[in-house]
Amino acid sequence: MADEDILRADAPTETGGDIAACDREPIHIPGSVQPHGLLLIVDAASLKIVAGAGAIERRLSADWLGRPVTDLIGPDAVTALAKPGVTDSLGGCDGISERFDISGHHAGDQILIELEPAASADDDVINLLGRLDAASSAFERATDLHELAERAATAFRRLTGFERVMVYRFLDDDSGVVIAEDRDPALGSFLNHHFPASDIPKQARALYVRNRVRVIPDIRYDLAPLRPASPAVAQTDLTDVAIRSVSPIHLQYLHNMGVRASASISIVRDGLLWGLIACHDRQPRRLDLRTRLSCKALAGGLSRQITAREEAETYRERVRLRASEDVVSARLGNDSALADFFGDSGEELRRMLAADGFAAVQGKEMIFFGRTPDPADVRAIAGWVRDRATVQAYATHNLSRSFPPAAACRKTASGLLAVTMSSEEPVILLWFRAEIVETVSWAGNPHKAVQSDPEVALTPRASFSAWRELVEGRARRWTFAEVEAAGRIRRLLFEARQNRRLRELNTELTATVADKETLLLQKDYLLKEVNHRVQNSLQLVSAFLQLQARSVKDPALSVHLDEAQRRLSAVALVHRRLYSDDRVETVDLGRYLEDLCGEIRGSMGTEDAHHMRLDLAPVLVPTDKAVTVGLILTELVINASKYAYGGKPGPVTIALDEHRNRFRLVVADHGTGKTRTREGFGTRMLAAMVDQLSGTIEEQDNEPGLRVMLTAPITES
Repeated sequence: MADEDILRADAPTETGGDIAACDREPIHIPGSVQPHGLLLIVDAASLKIVAGAGAIERRLSADWLGRPVTDLIGPDAVTALAKPGVTDSLGGCDGISERFDISGHHAGDQILIELEPAASADDDVINLLGRLDAASSAFERATDLHELAERAATAFRRLTGFERVMVYRFLDDDSGVVIAEDRDPALGSFLNHHFPASDIPKQARALYVRNRVRVIPDIRYDLAPLRPASPAVAQTDLTDVAIRSVSPIHLQYLHNMGVRASASISIVRDGLLWGLIACHDRQPRRLDLRTRLSCKALAGGLSRQITAREEAETYRERVRLRASEDVVSARLGNDSALADFFGDSGEELRRMLAADGFAAVQGKEMIFFGRTPDPADVRAIAGWVRDRATVQAYATHNLSRSFPPAAACRKTASGLLAVTMSSEEPVILLWFRAEIVETVSWAGNPHKAVQSDPEVALTPRASFSAWRELVEGRARRWTFAEVEAAGRIRRLLFEARQNRRLRELNTELTATVADKETLLLQKDYLLKEVNHRVQNSLQLVSAFLQLQARSVKDPALSVHLDEAQRRLSAVALVHRRLYSDDRVETVDLGRYLEDLCGEIRGSMGTEDAHHMRLDLAPVLVPTDKAVTVGLILTELVINASKYAYGGKPGPVTIALDEHRNRFRLVVADHGTGKTRTREGFGTRMLAAMVDQLSGTIEEQDNEPGLRVMLTAPITES
């Protein structure tokens, strides 16, 4: 296919590629390393070398297998490896004719030690630090994210010396786009080109978070296998080894791009892979350990600057929306009907959410502002979205995908943000965004990314010629802050309507005010009585469980009863919150979990309670999700107390934060780590509740202890 071919986004494609097959490739156990370095595999107990890779006899020692590792790298480097985890720099040692930089880490009952040629003695450390400081200062002076990315590309190219350096950002669908580039003028440009998700498989993205800097000095290298050859040695996990051999699929991918040497530096924001600094060269190029550590430090500074700018942008947007809400709220203060209010404020509501059109629909009445679809189309859309926008705002940037009849009006209504005010005759507010026809430039045809024949070895795509895809039927995405603002507008209007109705009733039914107040008091009394009885029932069941736990002689049964009591407390707490809040459809998850932890503290011993540390951000979630998350938290805290510390007191950290449209709950301890292998009732219950949230739960080594992370969407997509 010729350069710059154009494909419509809704046109049929020949193949989707077997992305899952790429995700299954075992890139962490390649069984070999790149030959520019050496690898020593050491038994942690005896500190003797049991295996290795590379030209060890020629470069380090002819007699190495079975020898104490201290004989070859010195005692200081071995002492520095006493602590678990990855140690980036252990000093240096002399080989037969060269000097090596040493790094290493523990892997089970083994120590993996890497030796790489050291930097030249002529390298000026002061000059390197000066360049890092200058780059960091340049990052701070950037006015926006675009300028920050451009300065980053320039700084990393100066630091690494590669011909091309790109700042690559991941998008929501895991594809990526080059947002900045610094290159040799002789090279073509990939700026603003998109790359499909299959170019970087899932397990590779996970390794990018763990290994922040990866270098391939020459893709034409000959494998240096682990030896002596044995099945056990070949299966050694080389996840944290910097000189780990690279997937042949990735090497072929680079060859197809015309790249001889490459390096990637991860941009990690809040533990998530935000993007990459991708470096390419047409000639072999190596980065010594000192330069790699400098790149890692500079990438950390870049990540912090990205975080600061994105948070500042979100803050400015929320301030702007709040200011517009104040204007709208002020107009709601008079006694005019809602129809009159929309007539006066419809244009303000449209501009507030940066919409191209706004419509309010109530029964047969409709009010329009800006560019909107035809009245018949608006009525059809309102009827379709009515129930979907009752509990929370409905937002989409591709309406025709969810509601195919909307394809006929996609030029004015490809994007839709809607809320419904429930009543006898609901009021439906609709914000429209017009279609933005985009020509997305891909680096090669994304629809032929991977060989899909299961009988043929996986091969990467061979063409990176500019491939242009015409994207239609989509509008600019609604931000999370805009969706929140639409929900607040609905509440403001609902409250205004309720207030107006009350004033009308007070005017028209003066003679029955006393009866009305009596009925309201009876209603409140009934609600309080129902709440009181439910609370009494829950407390009664809790008391029965407590008495039963004290009376049974079986310690294991007593523990189970205590756990059941804590789970019941989590449900009871949400019930109390529902009757103390004005909004029953959502709760502040951070506040709820803080209250829940207070109750958990009360059920634990005094000494246990002092070890619980909280870092909870405010996150609004639907009530049913809060109940499920509360039960999951209760289960995780119970597990930490029971398994991490054997029932004894120990520190437990609980953190909650929000990233885009997802929340993350972390429960970490400093105990014995994961020791259980069987699945009990608690484990099965956890799995069921995580599935209910459409989320994922991960267990990580907290070094020491266990770190459990629950990630789930705040609202259903």
